[in-house]
Amino acid sequence: MAQQFTDTAFRWIDIEDAADELNSIDGGTDMDIENFPTLLIFNHGKVVFFGPMLPQPWLLERTFNALHALSGDVLENHISANATHQQWQRLAPLHSILLAHAPV
Repeated sequence: MAQQFTDTAFRWIDIEDAADELNSIDGGTDMDIENFPTLLIFNHGKVVFFGPMLPQPWLLERTFNALHALSGDVLENHISANATHQQWQRLAPLHSILLAHAPV
């Protein structure tokens, strides 16, 4: 997917190797990762998805395409659509942490 979406940064993070960095966000209280793989997708610095996803390329591509296309009011409506989406925004500081890791 990284070759298809050259305007997007993709990172693979081992949560055990990056535990200190991840715990720096709200003391780790919002990083409730219980299922693997867990996917975190940002769009314009906003968290648009945070949760487990089956390791099926077609599902990832379909989800990514839909969320990548969000912008303006549609993006704002998505991130404020419900309490879960609003709570995801606490993870926004992870954007810069993840970008500091080497690309996949």
